[in-house]
Amino acid sequence: MSNLTQVGWYWNRLRCMSVAEIMGRAGSTASRAMERRRAPTDVPLIRLDRPGARWLPRELPEDAGLTVQRANELLAGQWRVLARDTEALGFPPEWNRNPDKGALLPLSYGKVMSFRNPAQTGDIKYLWEPNRHLEMVCLAQAWQITGDARYLEGVGTLLDSWFVQCPHALGANWSSALEAGIRLINWATVWQLIGGLQSPLFEHPIGKVLRTDWLNSVWRHAEFIRGHMSRHSSANNHLIGELSGLFVAGATWPFWEDAKQWRRIAREGLEREALVQNAPDGVNLEQATSYQQFVWDFLLFAGLAARATGKPMSEAYWERMEAMLEYVAAIMDAGGNVPLFGDADDGRVSGLSLGAAGCPFQSQLATGALLFSNPALARKAGIVDLRTRWLLGREACAAFDSLLLQRVPATSRTDFPQGGVYVLGANLDTPDEFRIVADAGPLGLGGIAAHAHADALSFTLSAAGREFLVDPGTGTYHGAGPWRDAFRGTAMHNTLCIGGVDQAVSGGKFMWTRKYKTRVVVRDTNRVLDRLVAEHDGYRRLPGRPVHRRSWEFDKLGDRLTVRDEVHGSTTQTVTLNWHFSEECNVTCTPDGIRIANGPVCLAMILPPDGEVSILHGSNEPLAGWISRAYDRIVPSTTVVWRGSVESGEGVETIFRRL
Repeated sequence: MSNLTQVGWYWNRLRCMSVAEIMGRAGSTASRAMERRRAPTDVPLIRLDRPGARWLPRELPEDAGLTVQRANELLAGQWRVLARDTEALGFPPEWNRNPDKGALLPLSYGKVMSFRNPAQTGDIKYLWEPNRHLEMVCLAQAWQITGDARYLEGVGTLLDSWFVQCPHALGANWSSALEAGIRLINWATVWQLIGGLQSPLFEHPIGKVLRTDWLNSVWRHAEFIRGHMSRHSSANNHLIGELSGLFVAGATWPFWEDAKQWRRIAREGLEREALVQNAPDGVNLEQATSYQQFVWDFLLFAGLAARATGKPMSEAYWERMEAMLEYVAAIMDAGGNVPLFGDADDGRVSGLSLGAAGCPFQSQLATGALLFSNPALARKAGIVDLRTRWLLGREACAAFDSLLLQRVPATSRTDFPQGGVYVLGANLDTPDEFRIVADAGPLGLGGIAAHAHADALSFTLSAAGREFLVDPGTGTYHGAGPWRDAFRGTAMHNTLCIGGVDQAVSGGKFMWTRKYKTRVVVRDTNRVLDRLVAEHDGYRRLPGRPVHRRSWEFDKLGDRLTVRDEVHGSTTQTVTLNWHFSEECNVTCTPDGIRIANGPVCLAMILPPDGEVSILHGSNEPLAGWISRAYDRIVPSTTVVWRGSVESGEGVETIFRRL
């Protein structure tokens, strides 16, 4: 990043801050400077006579998943990190060497390290991912399943090497309180799986030293989080993750007086943030589906830990979690596909997910079905997955079949007005379904809307559980700038773009400096018709001060969707309509329009007349015809672009019809 670019980023970031945040960050910077001058904090005396809460069931499942396979890969030094299928990092790995570009990051003071130049440091996510210690959970599970001491010894090897290579407060692994929180959750999981204080890992003198080192690091992690929580405009999923890690630590390891404070601070923060960051209708206000999943897991682990202490989280907390799952159930189609709204970085909270495979959203639906005795969630999940069995135990999971037998609709709600998401369609959750998920919500959460995309009035469309119109996803956070900008920009979404610019103004990779407002004008639904009309003001900064209005009208009897776009302003506008299709779709031109096939299911698309049409597949200029279903994985797909000019109030219609 050039000096000029850095100055621009800092200026934009400053513009997004309130006066209180500016003052708070200035004080925090000063305190960090003082902290660097101090010697590492001495850990208080450990009181092992205080029993910790066990929030995993004691009767654990017989694992039939990938756990042992993954554990064997690890012992052989093979790691799976984001876009890399397997990476020979060794066992133990070099914890401060980034698998991306092989950069060995220095052991300088972590909180002032900068990772804004991936050409030097590599994409920092590739370093942080193995340091979350999800893989350590696989080793602990494999030991539970097989009784093979190699896996237990492997846990000890990873821990000991991490303590040596990552001394307190130094290096990239002490730069983020969120990363510390995730590490604590996985450490707490491992702690319970291997037997806690009485684990065979701690039987011999060297094991007791390891236990002391581990507990010392737990205390330092918790205090690190307490001193460096995300605040103000950065208080998004990071804050929830930090609070969750802090609470889980306080519940699992109550060996210091400080643990009471960790639980109190974290409980108060989680009770507040669960309601602030997630709308009453269940939509996470970052407007990013992947982070909806991420946040729900943080709330789950803290909730299970609180329940195990005998002081559960409030009813409002659990109700909001249930609403979050009802939203996921509504936007998931009959094939289990969930729209890729907003940012996604493949973040997982727990290593229990690694050996279970499957869809993380369906796993959460299964867990929620049992937690809330909710038959609609059970029908949407379909099965109890392995991760749910590890989390809740055999006895709790035995109730799942009875929930399935209750004849209730799997999608119980279709409108989410606080989050601005609406589901239109017919025959939902059947093999014959037609499902439209429309985004008429705000840009994103807080002053910078960090993980939002400029996608107002975009939508996805699936038929018979097969995806047709899709959100292309995220691509990368720290890769080449054009890819990051493109995937979060308006043209990469199924909406109308005016003048070739985004609906919102970007101030950096995780910052929007000028946002838009959306408004729902009409919402009607009956036996034969679904109709939604909404508008946004993101383009009022352009000449003519245009406002984009879109209507969706779905004929339920004819499986026909008519999308009408209007631009209201004082001048003629040049517009593009971008239609992004799944990589599984075959898009062809016919005399009657465009035909799209996904396996045996086919749609016809009729574009507005009098425009220029382009069909792009894996195009670099412009960047279009791509989809990213996983972080840093980008594959070609097909994008259909219509370009034309519209007068104020003039409507252009696009029709989709099942063949």
